[in-house]
Amino acid sequence: MKKFFQEIKADIKFKSAGPGQKLTESAGEKAPKERPNPPALRQPRQGPTDEAQMAAAAALARLEQKQPRARGPTSQDSIRNQVRKELRAEATVSGSTEAPGTNVAPEPREEGSAHLAVPGVYFTCPLTGATLRKDQRDARIREAILSHFSTDPVAASIMKIHTFNKDRDKVKLGVDTIAKYLDNIHLHPEEEKYRKIKLQNKVFQERINCLEGTHEFFEAIGFQKALLPVPDQESPEEFYVLNVAALAQPQSLERHKEQLLHAEPVRATLARQRRVFRPSPMASQFDLPGDFFNLTADELRREQRLRAEAVERLSVLRTKAMREKEEQREMRRYTYTLLRVRFPDGCLLQGTFYARERVAALYGFVREALQSDWLPFELLASGGQKLSEDENLAFNECGLVPSALLTFSWDAAVLEDIRAAGAELDSSILKPELLAAIEKLS
Repeated sequence: MKKFFQEIKADIKFKSAGPGQKLTESAGEKAPKERPNPPALRQPRQGPTDEAQMAAAAALARLEQKQPRARGPTSQDSIRNQVRKELRAEATVSGSTEAPGTNVAPEPREEGSAHLAVPGVYFTCPLTGATLRKDQRDARIREAILSHFSTDPVAASIMKIHTFNKDRDKVKLGVDTIAKYLDNIHLHPEEEKYRKIKLQNKVFQERINCLEGTHEFFEAIGFQKALLPVPDQESPEEFYVLNVAALAQPQSLERHKEQLLHAEPVRATLARQRRVFRPSPMASQFDLPGDFFNLTADELRREQRLRAEAVERLSVLRTKAMREKEEQREMRRYTYTLLRVRFPDGCLLQGTFYARERVAALYGFVREALQSDWLPFELLASGGQKLSEDENLAFNECGLVPSALLTFSWDAAVLEDIRAAGAELDSSILKPELLAAIEKLS
């Protein structure tokens, strides 16, 4: 039995020892195993070729068109920043400055570029007729008003009061007080006390002295400064005293008062920059300058507040009415809009508008360009939405910001009446002088 167990142990030891071993060798005398060869160094992976990158970008673009993307930032500045980051990341990976096959719209070029739909936002000075850039308008209007003092000091001082002072409530209070002074002179021409205005008077200091242009107005209508004695006071004080020549013409004082009461601030008017283009497949493509997107300090603060509200809204269920209200608020953030109208012959009429202007302004703009400006017509927005000339809607309320392409069509009843009379509309709808300056849309 003992021999039997020894044979079994020897057999197990033989099987577990492996090749090249003797049964008489101990476990500590085993020959060292042969080390495996170290793995060969891995070759660096070659980057995809240009053709592979283009194919991958095209496939990604098709996939993005099929699948709705998550809604990103809504403001133009944040959109441009996001696009710029994506382009930089792609350029770092591919080693090139452009990512082929992407559907990202190019960033608006600088002013002066030949490819811009409009060079910028410009204004017209109502006093000189000069065309001004947005950053020039306030300074140029101030210069024009000051230069007007040499020809008409009364009108210039009135313009200065209403234009240079931004607080409209203070202006109204000061103007009403001046009008009261002049009314007292007109109603009581024999009373000497109404022809004198004490400059240190509390009412004068709080309501009139704080406004630019008021002293120039008093001097222009016939008041002169004088030091006069004051009862129960040792030292004299300064007064405005109406001179005899102005007192002899009370109708002039009344006219100046009415001018002061009904005047409005001098504001530069937005230049339409009307242009006419030949028919082009690029009619719906708008490359806008930065003037259409720049935000003021107030707009930046409002943008930050809206973003905070947007984060809060993500956790709240919203009704359809709430979503529509938010969309309208987004549209109101634009200041200007560039609109094009395509005519039946394919020609395009382009103009710049305030985003808050009414649809009637566009109808008037188009009517000025028509040969038959007395015939009624219709304007259709994208999706077939008909814009009514009498509709009291602004462009931002109609979704026509910051740019839009509209379609012109004659009123159906007008066409029917013309055909019934056996007549035809002129093939050229626009005025000849506009067609003479027609351009190519690049």
